[in-house]
Amino acid sequence: MTISNDTAGPGCSPAPNPLPVDAARALIRRAIVPVATVERVALRAALERVLAEDIVSPIDVPAHDNAAMDGYAFDGTALSAAAATGTGTAQLTLAVAGEARAGHPFARACGAGECVRIMTGAPMPADCDTVVPQEFVVRSGSNVTFEPLRIERGANCRRAGEDLARGQAALVAGRILGPADLGLLASLGVAEVAVRRRVRVAFFSTGDELRSVGEPLAAGCVYDSNRYTLYAMLTRMNVEVLDLGVVRDEPDAIEAALRTAAASADVVLTSGGVSVGDADFTARMTATFGDVEFWQLAMRPGRPLAFGRLWPAGRGVGCESALFFGLPGNPVAVMVSFYQFVREALVAISGAIAPTPLQFAAASRVPIKKRPGRTEFLRAVAMRDTAGQWSVTPTRSQSSGVLSSMSEANCLIALAHDQGDVAAGALVDILPFEGLA
Repeated sequence: MTISNDTAGPGCSPAPNPLPVDAARALIRRAIVPVATVERVALRAALERVLAEDIVSPIDVPAHDNAAMDGYAFDGTALSAAAATGTGTAQLTLAVAGEARAGHPFARACGAGECVRIMTGAPMPADCDTVVPQEFVVRSGSNVTFEPLRIERGANCRRAGEDLARGQAALVAGRILGPADLGLLASLGVAEVAVRRRVRVAFFSTGDELRSVGEPLAAGCVYDSNRYTLYAMLTRMNVEVLDLGVVRDEPDAIEAALRTAAASADVVLTSGGVSVGDADFTARMTATFGDVEFWQLAMRPGRPLAFGRLWPAGRGVGCESALFFGLPGNPVAVMVSFYQFVREALVAISGAIAPTPLQFAAASRVPIKKRPGRTEFLRAVAMRDTAGQWSVTPTRSQSSGVLSSMSEANCLIALAHDQGDVAAGALVDILPFEGLA
């Protein structure tokens, strides 16, 4: 089986010089202006928000020297003394002076020849710097005995400030806060944090043939799937979402929807209406109150993709505007275009430090036909064999209208602009949809 990704959608007449994908990404990056508004939120409301300022630790973490395991704390000089007297292979006996537990420290200093029974996390008693694990000792009454050579001075003791020192930057601005970050902030006693306002995204679909879920399906009509995939992808990015529904293929209706969207959002997404078909009004309407940087790409799927800026109330310094992505109408092309362009743009607009996308090489299990001159993305299933080697197989259909192939796939095969045919067994770059086990 040889896979070809050369299935064009209806109405997709080629532009004379479609823009290469890398050039399109560069244009988008230059147009990005991060949101500037900062708000303070409670710690539990900060998950997946973008940190607006560095967090400097107000305390040492841990706040005091503490035991890393259950055992007996003592002054490690006893080990050196045993070695100096030639008794390093003999038994070292210490008197148990008391006990220390988390939240209940030993009340006095530990004297020479003494030790303190200590539990994990308990503060180290004064004059103690070493913990011998409980399984290394033999206890007899109020004494414990162990071999000095089994332990090194300073062992099993966590030092104050070992994790974070007072005044050290704990988290830097631009970080997307995850569960571990919230725990770290809680360990510092931070109750609320400054975060950037969430990016606002408005979107709608265009097409007289589209029906929303729940409506009767007339002859020649289809249910609108694009708004549901877009809603899901946007929700995962923790942006504010405004769904404007399905808009008719009429200039006045599309213009009104675009102006409403641009006046209320940072980014406007549409699906459909950006190719050159007779009923495709969106690309033409943006020219009346927007700037379109490009509208066709050297890419498959997703060739008809418009990008620019909308000015709902007029152009000029200080005037409000919104970035515009006119995505294709085919469902797969919508998702691929979102993953390749919109997601990166939304991260940048949010003010976040962009994470490095996961990408690695895998052996193609089948030959793939590819002509140089465009970037191609194939839906595929990647798997790892018992030897730990990755291979990848394109899904059976590469038509941009077959959404089930995206459900079947767990990655995209990315074939570069200048790349040609791929032989079976050759390495290709894959972009996982999720972390692959």
